Amino acid sequence: MLTFVLSFPIVVQIGLLILSLAGGLKIYLELTKGVCNSTVQLTGKTVIISGANTGIGKETAIDLAKRGARIILACRDTKKGIAAKDDIVRHSGNDNVIVRYLDLASLPSVRNFATLILKSEQRLDILINNAGCIALEKRLTADGLESQMQTNHFGHFLLTNLLLGLMIKSAPSRIINVSSNVYRWMKTLDLNNLNSELSYNNNSLYHGVYYTSKLCQILCTRHLAPLVNSSGVTVNSLCPGVVHTEIFRTTSSWFQMLAAFVLPIFFKTAKEGAQTSIYLAVANEVSDVTGEFFRDCKIEKTSRLASDTGLAKKVWELSESFVGLKPEERHY
Repeated sequence: MLTFVLSFPIVVQIGLLILSLAGGLKIYLELTKGVCNSTVQLTGKTVIISGANTGIGKETAIDLAKRGARIILACRDTKKGIAAKDDIVRHSGNDNVIVRYLDLASLPSVRNFATLILKSEQRLDILINNAGCIALEKRLTADGLESQMQTNHFGHFLLTNLLLGLMIKSAPSRIINVSSNVYRWMKTLDLNNLNSELSYNNNSLYHGVYYTSKLCQILCTRHLAPLVNSSGVTVNSLCPGVVHTEIFRTTSSWFQMLAAFVLPIFFKTAKEGAQTSIYLAVANEVSDVTGEFFRDCKIEKTSRLASDTGLAKKVWELSESFVGLKPEERHY
């Protein structure tokens, strides 16, 4: 076998070696990464998951549907959402799954979605802010917000605040923000450029705006936690790991081609990436844990920047301003 391999050109040999090492690493990670083993059932509970028509969100929905929850898929593409619903029902055996239109890149859409939920739902036990996007070019939404910041952070920020009253009434309840460890690339945060007002720090190698959006999610998680702790609502953020999903669909074509080859080898599957979201949604041992950042179903210490409570308060207040949060919409 070794003689056969050595007969290949050196470039091919190196490639085979890399693939072998990658395969070994993948197996190691399969055995060591976090898995949610909780058997908790969610009968009678209502769950909202944004971006649930694909990837991590869909896998999270399948798992929670198997536990008996009422699942609301909050999707921008309702056609894909309906297809996802059919898959979720088929895999879970739970037909209490509905699709609702939500475009996080539109503040009016977020408000319309929240209004519909408040009118149609008696309770909300779990809110999973899962949807996200990565882009290379600066694009402002109709609300005047940078599209990545609005989809990943501002939209979820407004949604959480608008639904918070219902979650307090349904307590104990849980808010879960799907962030990312890429926030660690951020060494400083320019509050004057939170919406890319001064410069657009993004290119094919450094997705600065995306990193900023993920840092803001963690900071606002930290700020909200003590505000609602006495109300029986917990809020935590997480990194799902490096996952093979469709989030790279808006990146450059060469990056997509590279991702298509590399992701299946090195990255987690969507089901694997969903484990920490599921864990935070159901595990009894985290029922009273709040304001923390998780990875592989364990608390992970955040950077000094992400742990700065003063910065978190400023980001929260700026976010309130950017989304136009009204005084009567503050439930803390």
